[in-house]
Amino acid sequence: MQIPWQQLDPQTLDAIIESFVLREGTDYGDEEKSLAEKVADVHAQLRSGEAILVWSELHETVNIMPRDDFGDE
Repeated sequence: MQIPWQQLDPQTLDAIIESFVLREGTDYGDEEKSLAEKVADVHAQLRSGEAILVWSELHETVNIMPRDDFGDE
């Protein structure tokens, strides 16, 4: 189920994004980005609609994923 990020408290959203960024282990190429830069990137992706927040009822977890990867359930 998709969660509208705009309805979350800003501190809660920041905590979700930070947790996501820290667990992903994404390779940023030759230039390493700071945690703040990574969090800002995810914020921008949510604002643009590129990424969405998704609640998994099965796992009882929130995840961030590309909109294109989210299938209709």
